[in-house]
Amino acid sequence: MVRIVEGGITAPAGFQAAGVACGIKKHRDPARPAPLDLALVVADRLVPAAGVFTTNKAVAPPVVVSREHLQATGGWARAIVTNSGCANAATGEAGRQVARQMAAAAAAAVGCADREVLVASTGVIGVLLDIEKVRAGITAAAAALSATGGDNATRAIMTTDPFPKSYAAAYDSPEGTIIVGGMTKGSGMIEPRMATMLGYLTTDAQIEPGVLADALKYVVDLTFNAITVDGECSTNDSVFVMASGASGVAITDSRDPRLITPLMHVARYLAREIVRGGEGATKLVTVKVTGAATSADAWLAARTIANSPLVKTAIHGGDPNWGRLVAAAGRSGAAFNLDRASVWVGDVKVFDEGTPHDERTPLAEAVLQDADVTVVVDLGLGGPHEATMWTCDFSAEYVKINAEYRT
Repeated sequence: MVRIVEGGITAPAGFQAAGVACGIKKHRDPARPAPLDLALVVADRLVPAAGVFTTNKAVAPPVVVSREHLQATGGWARAIVTNSGCANAATGEAGRQVARQMAAAAAAAVGCADREVLVASTGVIGVLLDIEKVRAGITAAAAALSATGGDNATRAIMTTDPFPKSYAAAYDSPEGTIIVGGMTKGSGMIEPRMATMLGYLTTDAQIEPGVLADALKYVVDLTFNAITVDGECSTNDSVFVMASGASGVAITDSRDPRLITPLMHVARYLAREIVRGGEGATKLVTVKVTGAATSADAWLAARTIANSPLVKTAIHGGDPNWGRLVAAAGRSGAAFNLDRASVWVGDVKVFDEGTPHDERTPLAEAVLQDADVTVVVDLGLGGPHEATMWTCDFSAEYVKINAEYRT
């Protein structure tokens, strides 16, 4: 039912995008083109929109402004403007004014009201964004908007990301085809708790703002909110969605599979790619918890395991240390029965209802040589509840990147 299509964020009809360089990021190599650092995603008209944002109390001005604008319009937007290289976070009232001026400049460039523009920033915390550079970038990006501009927009939102992340999928039904496109950035400071570092979704579904917002939250909880690189919740986390209605396929139920299926497909792919591209990561790790007494317990245990530095370093070193998985589950706060618990590394059962199977260590070590690794922990409660999260290993490169981030 779902098929992959080309085009990324501009795959659905009714959207254009652009990415340009405006000097926010440092140009470290004069022999190469300046890095792209400002992106515009623009709908052909005012469209339904929604956002899910960080729960961090140290919330950045772009998040404050985007929330205000969605509330003021009742869930409608025309454009999203993003800069990378400066988070404009912890910058006080001056930062809020810059975020509002950023929205105003984009609104003037595309011909809409200020409140119909959503704003996002990513980069170093505690540095005030240079609004003159932003204005110049917005002017250049508006002139470069096109239905094929998604690749540049995707690159323009990157910071430490090792590769750009975009994707699109279509869902065919008797009523017509719905397309969903998306792009993300995120490599470090990733444990979103209601969003990801920055995520963007578009669709050509015909849908009301409230229904779209419900669909976005449902999808985010199972995708972008189920990833972690380092357990750090950013000040700027945001996921946006806009719906052009160009397909003519009307969606009135937020769980309608014609929308939810491609939306989930694109969001899950992009969420996993954030983890795959985590700072210093060499392995994508799927953590699955089963046998939980409650859904909350399943998620609590999965999140604790996925965030455990000891688990992540063991996986990086190829060490099937099942004791670290058991210890993380046991300290998570979830109901847990050690005598009935079990652990798998890939398809190798290394701990079976309280009994170790260290003779299977060589088989588990072989599994950990792969770039994609799955670990499963059954909590031993016999419950039907389970949860899946995605994380990555911890390497020396992660320490190096973050020790030198501002320098």
